[in-house]
Amino acid sequence: MLEIMPVADFSGGFGWGYDGVNLFAPTRNYGVPDDFRAFIDAAHATGLAVILDVVYNHLGPDGNYLTKFSNSYVTEAHQTDWGAAMNFDGEKSGYVREFYLANAAYWIKEFHVDGLRLDATQDIYDTSASHIISEIAQNARKAAETRRIILVGENEPQDTKLLRSETQGGYGLDALWNDDFHHSAMVAATGNREAYYTDYLGSPQELLSAMKHGFLYQGQWYSWQNKRRGHASLDTKPASTVAFIQNHDQIANSARGLRIHELTAFGKYKALTAICLLGPATPMLFQGQEFAASSPFLYFADHKPELAELVRKGREKFRSQWRSLALEQVTYDDPAAKETFEKCKLRTDERDSHGEAVSLHRDLLKLRRQEPLFSRQDRQFDGAILGPDSFMVRFFSEGFRDDKILVVNLGTQLHLNPCPVPLLGPPDGRRWQVQWSTEDPRYGGNGTPALDSELNWMIPGAAAVLLQAVEEEKEIS
Repeated sequence: MLEIMPVADFSGGFGWGYDGVNLFAPTRNYGVPDDFRAFIDAAHATGLAVILDVVYNHLGPDGNYLTKFSNSYVTEAHQTDWGAAMNFDGEKSGYVREFYLANAAYWIKEFHVDGLRLDATQDIYDTSASHIISEIAQNARKAAETRRIILVGENEPQDTKLLRSETQGGYGLDALWNDDFHHSAMVAATGNREAYYTDYLGSPQELLSAMKHGFLYQGQWYSWQNKRRGHASLDTKPASTVAFIQNHDQIANSARGLRIHELTAFGKYKALTAICLLGPATPMLFQGQEFAASSPFLYFADHKPELAELVRKGREKFRSQWRSLALEQVTYDDPAAKETFEKCKLRTDERDSHGEAVSLHRDLLKLRRQEPLFSRQDRQFDGAILGPDSFMVRFFSEGFRDDKILVVNLGTQLHLNPCPVPLLGPPDGRRWQVQWSTEDPRYGGNGTPALDSELNWMIPGAAAVLLQAVEEEKEIS
């Protein structure tokens, strides 16, 4: 599936799309409405579904004319990260609800998108008996008629109520983004624990727990916010969490908009990619990630001078959360400069020149698609910590004869001797054989010898290795 950032028309000649003000108009910056239809048709022709990111929590700061028609569209009763909230529960809110319900149906009926991604749902406030998110979900599915659509939410507090069905008192979405997995993976990759990475160690236990249980914070104390974070989700399906090691926000929040492969060792990057793409969660790749794009992804927004200055100050204030970014030693790209926007464009020729990264992603996706132990997206697996930077996951087959083991080591080479780890024991009459490794020469590695030998277990550093159970060779006398 392709998940597209918002296309609702916004002020200016370029921007991320989250400042949309004309919610029923695909932005003129990308063409005419029929161009968007043609894009979706082309995606469908290649077997790709299209999910559209929609922003129902606020309207952009410039070009919003809804308030010229009525003062009831927004309310001061609730405050979002961007100011007054949309009025979904106050006086005359019925008309506002109808407006947004119609918009959700519009994209699905008129453009044939295959689902929606709801931006920052924690800032969609509604105290009504029936929450607007639940009604959006119902209306969107009704608009799809016989087609199946996918509804994904972004929710910083990780409220699993959004995932539960209406009969369970939930809102009926299919999946939520998992920021916990991203944050832990970033700490593991970079060692940086500033700002909202404070409550993560990037440890094997965290990465293993994210694979097994989805969200890491399910109601525990969260020191960065000085409150408890998350909700119980042990009963949710693995496929209902979206795992990623990069997205538009997180890349842009680095000092220079650098992608993760430029912030860590290439071996670690490959190993974290393997965890993301072979784990049971639904994986997501950011544009260009599949070929290790060199283009940065920065925050850019074309605003009038007064508003542009406010945006610059806002970005400076945001970066001040990171002590290392608060130092006045870096000149940051101006969000309002067209050059900032231009440098973020992908260089598609890198699909050929960055062949190692392309092969890595292509082979991992092929494994995920063709191997039932991965494609089933269930919890029929278990894991163990092997060292301070290493863990393993065993995916169980029926009768345990065709199990697979993913061994991940983000540190230095590890020699397990002794090795009292029952999950590393092969099925009777079988032995472990390397099926796939991030150290394959196709991905810039030097190859991977057998992990289990007369030396006991030798696990390569900064690597992920997939093992399969094969018949033990019989001696012939």
